[in-house]
Amino acid sequence: MNFQLSEEHEMIRKLVRDFAKKEVEPSAAERDEEERFDRGIFTKMAEIGLTGIPWPEKYGGIGSDYLAYCIAVEELSRVCASTGVTLSAHTSLACWPLFAFGTEEQKQTYLKPLAEGKKIGAYGLTEPASGSDAGAMKTTARLDGKHYVLNGSKIFTTNGGVADTYIVFALTDPNDKRSSTAFIIEKDFPGFSIGKKEKKLGIRSSPTTEIIFEDCQVPVANVLGQVGQGFKIAMMTLDGGRNGIAAQAVGIAQGALDAAIAYAKERKQFGKPIADNQGISFKLADMATNIEAARLLTYQAAWLESEGLPYGKASAMSKLMAGDTAMKVTTDAVQVFGGYGYTKDYPVERYMRDAKITQIYEGTQEIQRLVISRMLLK
Repeated sequence: MNFQLSEEHEMIRKLVRDFAKKEVEPSAAERDEEERFDRGIFTKMAEIGLTGIPWPEKYGGIGSDYLAYCIAVEELSRVCASTGVTLSAHTSLACWPLFAFGTEEQKQTYLKPLAEGKKIGAYGLTEPASGSDAGAMKTTARLDGKHYVLNGSKIFTTNGGVADTYIVFALTDPNDKRSSTAFIIEKDFPGFSIGKKEKKLGIRSSPTTEIIFEDCQVPVANVLGQVGQGFKIAMMTLDGGRNGIAAQAVGIAQGALDAAIAYAKERKQFGKPIADNQGISFKLADMATNIEAARLLTYQAAWLESEGLPYGKASAMSKLMAGDTAMKVTTDAVQVFGGYGYTKDYPVERYMRDAKITQIYEGTQEIQRLVISRMLLK
């Protein structure tokens, strides 16, 4: 058991941390306030290889692993959770199923430009009546010659509206929940459109939209995996996606702790820095301990995936622990700041708003407990 990061991983951490401080942090508060996605930041991430971290070079990646990817999401989220989730959804939800289930032609056509950052990816599974119960989807795909014709809609699509390629799930038999099939959708396909853009509590510079299919024509060649294999693909994709969100949650929590420590050393009350009070210093100690526990779970799950070992339970645990940690730590950070923490003059109120979603998307905390308990009781 070696808990020391390799030289490669340390280099990636430094690369992303420097990039985040220089290119992401300066505009984070402004983008949050304006609910503005900055494609330019994504392009700059692509230039240094962040959009294809775990994928082989022949598919446009840099040939690293899932631990390096999680470190990158963590460091981005440490200054801007919206940027972190842009990369997470792009990598875990759009690129991963293409890499795992795509044909060689699909990988060259779709994965390569995504990994190179020339295009952005997204994932459409959730529907108005189909959230935790993913099998209750209503979107259908009817075979018509050389095309499938899709009808229906998806909601809460991260990167919606800015993505070029969407991995979408639909029923090829509307009367059979087991007929779910995965499709690769291009934004310019006839019958595909973007619906409502959500106004959100947090991650406000990451666009979240509805996507709509009205007789959307999808070539048969764009079926991902096998017909009827969609539910399996969706669930396996979410296993890795959860760990990306765990990394995001760890980054949010670490950013909040960084801010709280700096403030506690500067802010004076009763003639001394508030950090000298046990009530504050012990709170900081608890925050740091919980973050480290969440980080270790997250890195363990990423290592298991990189090694080709089973990681479903580990990723559910990491997401559960890290999401709860992010919410607790950011709430405590606001408390350390007192009244100032409740204002937009300091970043901790943004961290607190951003943290909440990590307990909800990629499967709620309740779903994580369901996944974990089922594995324990097999």
